[in-house]
Amino acid sequence: MPSGPLLADAPRIRKVLAVYRVSAILTGIFLLLLCALTVIRLAFNVDVELGGPFGFLALQPRSLITAVDLTTAILIVHGWLYVLYLGLDFLLWRMLRFSFRRFLFIALGGVIPGLSFYLEFRVPAYVNQQLAAAAASPTPAGAAA
Repeated sequence: MPSGPLLADAPRIRKVLAVYRVSAILTGIFLLLLCALTVIRLAFNVDVELGGPFGFLALQPRSLITAVDLTTAILIVHGWLYVLYLGLDFLLWRMLRFSFRRFLFIALGGVIPGLSFYLEFRVPAYVNQQLAAAAASPTPAGAAA
């Protein structure tokens, strides 16, 4: 399989890339929140309760939470955002035809705190470089396929 994007896919790649950037930022924010809440849970054996009897936000033992368990809600939201992030990573991998190693490295952005913020800048630069190389190529990638 030839490497590099097809020029015909460039508009779709740019749309996926725009959604990827937003997804990377949101996934990174929720991962950092999740890390902070996990530290609070492990250090003090409490979760964050939203809208309970002790105010808007309160630290409560998990068994005493009667309102919204914000810690669990953030865990669930991060999980779904990571699914979106991983799906967009897959689409970029499929359309740009980069290596599986690069796919796995980008996928780690939703698991390693802070990495998604770095990748939010590096992946678009790489994608734009690949699109520019495909446009400058005398024979478009995939033309012989």
